[in-house]
Amino acid sequence: MTPRATLLPLLGLAGMIAAGPARADFQGCLAGIQAQAASAGVSAQTFRAATSGITYDDKVIELSQAQPEFKTPIWDYMAALVDDERVEDGRAAMRQHAAALAQAEARYGVDRHTIAAVWGVESNFGKNLGKMPLVQSLATLACSGNRRRDFFRGELIATLKIIERGDIEASRLTGSWAGAFGQTQFMPTTYQRLAVDLDGDGRRDVVDSVADAVGSTANFLRVAKWQNGTPWGYEVRLPRGFNVAAAGRKNKRPVGHWTSLGVTRIDGRPLTGEGPAGIIAPAGIDGPAFLVTKNFDAIYSYNAAESYGLAIAVLSDRLRGRPGVQAEWPTDDPPLSRAERRDLQSRLIRRGYDVGEPDGKVGQKTRDAIKAVERELGMPQTGRPGGKVLEALRRG
Repeated sequence: MTPRATLLPLLGLAGMIAAGPARADFQGCLAGIQAQAASAGVSAQTFRAATSGITYDDKVIELSQAQPEFKTPIWDYMAALVDDERVEDGRAAMRQHAAALAQAEARYGVDRHTIAAVWGVESNFGKNLGKMPLVQSLATLACSGNRRRDFFRGELIATLKIIERGDIEASRLTGSWAGAFGQTQFMPTTYQRLAVDLDGDGRRDVVDSVADAVGSTANFLRVAKWQNGTPWGYEVRLPRGFNVAAAGRKNKRPVGHWTSLGVTRIDGRPLTGEGPAGIIAPAGIDGPAFLVTKNFDAIYSYNAAESYGLAIAVLSDRLRGRPGVQAEWPTDDPPLSRAERRDLQSRLIRRGYDVGEPDGKVGQKTRDAIKAVERELGMPQTGRPGGKVLEALRRG
């Protein structure tokens, strides 16, 4: 998950990549990029060292073209990102790195719980940084036939400048197939604009320095106009007959306007707060709804998806000791936490299905196995990791 969707609008790559010719001319393409890199201040020595031995990576192209067949419901998305395990891990990480978080909060005016929530969603507090070499991935995309090759050339040159300056060793620059890296998954050009040296060692190391990573995230949110002391929002109860067309993150109105329509806090208390606010209902009028302020927009800008912004916001609340989402999601098949997903995968493995490592990450192998076991058990074939199929497997 990745500041990625705003900074990295990658949809629509499928079908645009002519891999064959691009692979054949890969070295020629790199030679052309070297001239651009040199004009940006990247030495020939750095360029040669960083690109020595890299090859055109078909796996990157495959991932860039992947069009997921399964759209994750918001309740599954939230259950996987904001569960008790992540909250417990987050509180432990906040205790361990309290000084760095306090320094980031004081210097950039963004509260530590929000910073930690971004850290948790982006890399599970530094545990999942991504394993794909940035230079090879970005060079492949920059030399492919896709229409965004100029964008990726810019990201590649930004990566080379990181190496040139000595902020992060080339061997430590791994991440997603699209180039997001570090503990809070910055794109290289975003790193160049907003990364900071919070630990004072002279390097902006968002990979191995937690202080630099959380400081850089706080700086990102500061630039996105985070207003410290203002909540991101809170869960609300919509009145019967509420016009869903009035909802929307961008459709902000004074809080008094929503009060006049009969909107209350989830516990029935009156709305509070000043300034404009919008209403979002990510699962529709029958699901949980939230009043959101401009601080939610700052979180949203990190990845340009309301579901992502909501996961950050709710996780930040959980880290503060507040409750998570209170209203029921509109489904009769409960979503699973990561621990429950691991249990589901382990049970599928015991039945002979190949789902890989039972890590709680639901990929195509797991979905295919769920469909197969649903067929075996006479259930509708959804491929979804829900409570019904897990309970059926638990019953044997």
